[in-house]
Amino acid sequence: MRLGAVKWGVYAFFDYDDEPIYVGQTKEMLGTRIRRHLTNQRTDAVAMNVLDPFEVHTIAVWPLPDFQGTVAKNSAAIAHLNALEHAVFKRLLAQSEFNAVLNEKDPPSPTVKIEIPEEVRGRIVSDDVSKLRDHPDLRIARRAATLAKLAQVISERKVQKGLRRTLLAQATRLQSLASKRYEHAADTAEDDE
Repeated sequence: MRLGAVKWGVYAFFDYDDEPIYVGQTKEMLGTRIRRHLTNQRTDAVAMNVLDPFEVHTIAVWPLPDFQGTVAKNSAAIAHLNALEHAVFKRLLAQSEFNAVLNEKDPPSPTVKIEIPEEVRGRIVSDDVSKLRDHPDLRIARRAATLAKLAQVISERKVQKGLRRTLLAQATRLQSLASKRYEHAADTAEDDE
């Protein structure tokens, strides 16, 4: 079975620094759900400016093929899906340089024990697209714009604490990238003197 056709699973997006930036779950085809995020079709993460699809470089997927023919309301399948999302989320938080993922909400607490299946990981951008998008100055500009839009969303609505946590994570990520770029520029300027 083609991976994108798997209907139950967890997915994660990683940026150009291989930093985890978003974890989600789906009971529909993985390919359809992921495509919605990357093309801004009915996803809260993109609409709320939590996630910038241009930052997504790599996707990892943890499919649950045992539930392929299971209806979306099956409580056992949902419990496994929630447990898997929680486990993947916690694992990626621990791997993150910033101990942060941009999700607005924490995944549901697990009610069953599961083993995390082997991940399937793939880069989704071509070399040409990567050359266009991975320049630090462009990434700083996009990240700053996303941060400003997210701050505006927060200022205009009554929001949950999780969205403010996401704002802080985005600000920290922006500061880190800007600092690295500044240090690189300073090193380059010294070499030119």
